[in-house]
Amino acid sequence: MTILDNPRSEAPLSSGSPAQQAPLTTLPPRPGPMSAPPVRRPLGKLSRRELLPLAGAAISALATTMLLFGRLTPLDGKFGFVVVAFLVFLATYTVLVSLTEGRPAVVDRLMTALLAAAAVTAIGALFSVIVFVFIKGWKALTKPNFYVNDLSVTGPQEPLTSGGILHAIVGTLIMTMIALVITVPLGVACSVFLNESKGRAAMLVRTVVTAMTALPSILAGLFIFATWILILGQERSGLAAAIAMSIMMLPIIIRSADVVLRLVPGNLREAAAALGAPQWRTVWHVVLPTARSGLTTSVILGVARGVGETAPVLLTAGYTATMNLNPLKDPMVSLPLAAYELVRSPQETLIARGFGTAAVLMVLVLVLFTLARIVGGRPAGRLSKGQARRATAKSAADLARFEARQMEVGR
Repeated sequence: MTILDNPRSEAPLSSGSPAQQAPLTTLPPRPGPMSAPPVRRPLGKLSRRELLPLAGAAISALATTMLLFGRLTPLDGKFGFVVVAFLVFLATYTVLVSLTEGRPAVVDRLMTALLAAAAVTAIGALFSVIVFVFIKGWKALTKPNFYVNDLSVTGPQEPLTSGGILHAIVGTLIMTMIALVITVPLGVACSVFLNESKGRAAMLVRTVVTAMTALPSILAGLFIFATWILILGQERSGLAAAIAMSIMMLPIIIRSADVVLRLVPGNLREAAAALGAPQWRTVWHVVLPTARSGLTTSVILGVARGVGETAPVLLTAGYTATMNLNPLKDPMVSLPLAAYELVRSPQETLIARGFGTAAVLMVLVLVLFTLARIVGGRPAGRLSKGQARRATAKSAADLARFEARQMEVGR
């Protein structure tokens, strides 16, 4: 809008007046109606606009695959049917989404479908393995003697009411305890060294630990067999198997503990240094207590890695059907090795015992991973309820001690 004259003046401006030569005043345009904010896409659930293309693509893929396998082509097989149906579903779903959405949304929906299919496949494979093992070993698992007896007086033709895997359970516990005594101090100390040292030695150690993570278990067993048994002349025992298990557990504990120690806030270290604490005292009294839950998770993950090893135990401890409580002499068996030896037998009863042993081992590993998930759910520095109560009680005791000291000084 442009103002050409002055409405308050009684006479029009002359052509030579200064007001006529002044620049014209332009008012800003009136703002139009405000556009509605964009609607955010819900991430927790599928909307109707997303469900309709999904259902249509699924129905279309099923119908098209049935035509291809039943009438139009000589294709056959359940696995091929599933693969072709999935490929047809992806193509159809991509086309349907592209009719109403742009390229970013199409790529997003397609990747979501692929990742969901991968997750379903992985969960289905895990579920099928668990169900298969429990079905094959259910007859042995329901017998009480399976958990309290060994196989010292049980022949291949004996029924499932005779014998058990107590010797394998005890052997696994003994080997695991010895391996923990070896790996926990070494693993925590190495992870502290990797976090507190910044030299070339730390880079070398980190590289070696990373390479050891992918070390085949058979190589660990061969190394201990060659050094401990052949060169040093020691006999096969639970101690040799525990050392071999430690080689497999150590890189897992170091890597996971290294990640946990990195999560400790740097201001805690700075506060300890500002108070004049040396580095070793800062690590011992600040860093390690703060990362206690994460370090516990690292140890549990290492145990779950080592407890399922078969080849190192077979090479270093041997196999026995009797109970052995001495880890320094005579063969000692573990749950994975017992399952391996029993499943190899042609007798149905021994095969059932082998699958029952595998089921017990599977439950043990699942319990360990569940404990790792529960313990590691808290971030570094957050205390549990019991730790918070103990910290509060300790603070109250310190306060009472300080007040008593002040009263003594005042006297």
